[in-house]
Amino acid sequence: MGLHNLQPAPGSTRNRKRVGRGQGSGNGKTAGRGNKGQKSRSGYSEKRGFEGGQMPLYRRVPKIGFTSRVIKPYSINVDKVKAIAGLDEITLESIKSVHKLQRTVTKVKLIGTGAKELASKIKDEAVTTSGK
Repeated sequence: MGLHNLQPAPGSTRNRKRVGRGQGSGNGKTAGRGNKGQKSRSGYSEKRGFEGGQMPLYRRVPKIGFTSRVIKPYSINVDKVKAIAGLDEITLESIKSVHKLQRTVTKVKLIGTGAKELASKIKDEAVTTSGK
């Protein structure tokens, strides 16, 4: 066997359909396009989402929602979670050790009346307070 005598397996390939080549071919005259109408014309192409003149689905369904790409911080009230106030250094890892957080949380904001006093203990950019 060599590259010069390779052939596809029997029955695996078919000849291309040649349309518009006479009545005897079975695809003459209208060339398999039916009779008249927009779809039978040359140059016809259906637009994306076109439903035959009916109001398309993307216009029937109401517009809802918006997904912001800005990651909003997870807020923790220091008055309710007293363990955070007792930490020496406040980082994201130290907060996770005393307060249960999801793995997806990347930013934390400390809120509440006692949050301003904790601003000096914060050693991580991912943790902020509401106080100035």
